[in-house]
Amino acid sequence: MQIKISNLSKQFGNKTALDDVNLEINSGMFGLLGRNGAGKTTLMRILTTLLTKTSGDITICDIPIEKSRDIRKIVGYLPQDFSMYPNMTVYEAMDYLGVLSEIPSRKRKGIVLELLDKVNLYDCQKVRIKALSGGMKRRLGIAQAIMHDPKVIIVDEPTAGLDPEERMRFKNLLSDISKDKIVILSTHIIEDIEETCENVAILNNGKVIYNGKTEKLSTLDSKNTTILGGYMKVMGGEV
Repeated sequence: MQIKISNLSKQFGNKTALDDVNLEINSGMFGLLGRNGAGKTTLMRILTTLLTKTSGDITICDIPIEKSRDIRKIVGYLPQDFSMYPNMTVYEAMDYLGVLSEIPSRKRKGIVLELLDKVNLYDCQKVRIKALSGGMKRRLGIAQAIMHDPKVIIVDEPTAGLDPEERMRFKNLLSDISKDKIVILSTHIIEDIEETCENVAILNNGKVIYNGKTEKLSTLDSKNTTILGGYMKVMGGEV
């Protein structure tokens, strides 16, 4: 399994959101790091076919990005602003999403219960969405993202606003899922990348300014990293 991105650019009018992005992403956890507005969400929305590229080439598991229907069958997406009907129960929401995913009724209940158990929400089946904590909603979001057993899972700022315990639980869940899939974790929180991802790309103003091993971030020359600003800590150094 591999995602190949070659010379990808995206324009919104006169604004360049992505500028000649080149990446190869393999199985496991891959980090996408950068400040808000760096281009992370634009890249993810292109990979999920919610946006079209301006130029360049993308294949996901050897499928060209232009074949959007085929891409959507193998990609699961958890946006930062994931939400469901607040008065639905957890089970009702998952069952409804199962209908939208065209899962046959004879299989749907078993799949829903298995997923709720996987994300530690099995005992919350009758709880209404509006009563869930932020961490519970993110875990429900992951359950819906993997309902159709995708090869690729893309998650946008999944731990923002969570307490330390929920953040750790969520990161462990993603690590477990990534054993046989590609999981792209987009965040501006360096600790999330550091603790879960072997490889990382850093975006700034739509450009990839670093692409490599997470452990090597600490060796970057400060002159090459100051464009990210001084707000992110990288293993004791400033990025």
